Amino acid sequence: MLFDDPVFGSRMLTMLTLSFHIIFATIGVGVPLMIMIAQWIGIKRNDPHYLLMARRWAKGFVVTVAVGVVTGTAIGLQLSLLWPRFMELAGHVIALPLFMEVFAFFFEAIFLGIYLYTWDRFENPKKHLLLLVPVAIGAAMSAFFITTVNAFMNMPEGFEIVNGQLTSVNPLMAMFNLATWTKVTHVVATAFMTSAFILASIAAFHLLRGSKQTYHKKGLHLTMKVGLVFAIASALIGDFSGKYLAEHQPEKLAAAEWHFETETEAPLIYMGILDDDQNVRYALEIPYALSILAFNNPSAEVIGLNEFPEEEQPPLFIHYFFDIMITIGSLMIFLGLIYVIGTRYNWNWIRQKWFRFCILLGGPLSMIAIESGWWLAEFGRQPWILRGFMTVDQAATQSDHVGLMFVLFAILYLILGIGVVVVLTRMFKQNPVENDLASLQGGEGR
Repeated sequence: MLFDDPVFGSRMLTMLTLSFHIIFATIGVGVPLMIMIAQWIGIKRNDPHYLLMARRWAKGFVVTVAVGVVTGTAIGLQLSLLWPRFMELAGHVIALPLFMEVFAFFFEAIFLGIYLYTWDRFENPKKHLLLLVPVAIGAAMSAFFITTVNAFMNMPEGFEIVNGQLTSVNPLMAMFNLATWTKVTHVVATAFMTSAFILASIAAFHLLRGSKQTYHKKGLHLTMKVGLVFAIASALIGDFSGKYLAEHQPEKLAAAEWHFETETEAPLIYMGILDDDQNVRYALEIPYALSILAFNNPSAEVIGLNEFPEEEQPPLFIHYFFDIMITIGSLMIFLGLIYVIGTRYNWNWIRQKWFRFCILLGGPLSMIAIESGWWLAEFGRQPWILRGFMTVDQAATQSDHVGLMFVLFAILYLILGIGVVVVLTRMFKQNPVENDLASLQGGEGR
């Protein structure tokens, strides 16, 4: 059977869970900021459209948070069930950020509940806006704590192993390792970017269907500008990530770039296909670009895969994930720039259906870029689960029931995925913008 090998089954189940969870985790980190920006603009300009955006986005956000709780719980459960040897070794070191991630989530959830319940109960709307600050902080801190765990797996620090025993445990050093800052900032920035472009896709969808509502036009304008800012930020932070890899995880950079031999003036390989003899075909080779990416020096030497034993080399297919991530990120920067410049100079064609259709595709594409980035990060660490200390094979369970677990969790995620779509669709179909806007204006009139 497909999952007779428990190691392979554990890999596949973890990949399935993380791939599903990252959708809701990304929304969970990014949308609170968008809600806060919309409500702040609404209060500042006394504009009911932006106030309505905040209210509707918050209602939909609650649904995604609920699903994120389930998938996040599944990840915690699977860490112990599928990777017991890893948790036996590393659990003592990373217990603090795992606990703090749960605390940050509850901190966010409590204030989110208060925020929703007290929407019409503050005479001063600025006080109500303040409730979003801990929601946004809790969401960002939740991402911070869980990403420090991933960073620790790539750059294990804060402990020593003496005679096979774990000693000198320092949880703070483990959390604030060398990989933490580039990983955390990239995760948070891309979450903000993706959430903005997803909301822009929703606005573009309604405009493509013929809606003339000013609400959707303002929503599109706001989310495209915010998306552009964080798309540029993600690209800049991505550059720092590349430099981190060149210095501290050169095997991952070499595999992602199909850089097989150590050399100076290293070119960057973009796209292409790798044949069985490791010959690169149909690729765009950019001279000096990899040396510049790695060290800001076109003559710099970049370490190749030839420096590492074959059994410690990451899989070469991560190059495709890198290309997908970079390509979509660049496209979103270009799309955002065209929209912002076109709006500034009143270009008529940015309101054409074909351009709005491009915006509509931008949200799903941004999420694909998020998925590709995580697959690049996780597959790129192979064969290690704890780099330099423990391989995936050593960490995995030997249980014969992983295949059954995979089927059960796959059914759970299918039900959750369908449920989210159905609930959100019915929620907003039964409460169209026109009704909510009239209700909001009526409430303010009273």
